[in-house]
Amino acid sequence: VQLQASGGGLVQAGGSLRLSCAFSGGLFRGLNMAWYRRAPGKQRELVARISSDGVTMYIESVKGRFTISRDNAKNTVYLQMNSLKPEDTAVYYCAADYSPYVPVTGRWDYWGQGTQVTVSS
Repeated sequence: VQLQASGGGLVQAGGSLRLSCAFSGGLFRGLNMAWYRRAPGKQRELVARISSDGVTMYIESVKGRFTISRDNAKNTVYLQMNSLKPEDTAVYYCAADYSPYVPVTGRWDYWGQGTQVTVSS
């Protein structure tokens, strides 16, 4: 199993980026997927997740600005990030797991390598 994250970069506040996470090595359709981030000096936090059947969840600070989606035909999950703020600066990681209990446990089996997002003020 492999997760390959991409799409990060440097953007001005108010701008947009779209992150992608390509999955290989298993059945993508059955996976729960998530995006996490780790800002400098802070703990890793869940940003958004999408279940195998498309149910989404967002943390409060990104609601209305970020959208998580999946394309099962392309084995890819996306994170569309609009109205970016300097506080969104972090390394973003995608995560995947087949367990239906992962929203409760937070124990994701598979992780991507991370992609840096930097938002300048």
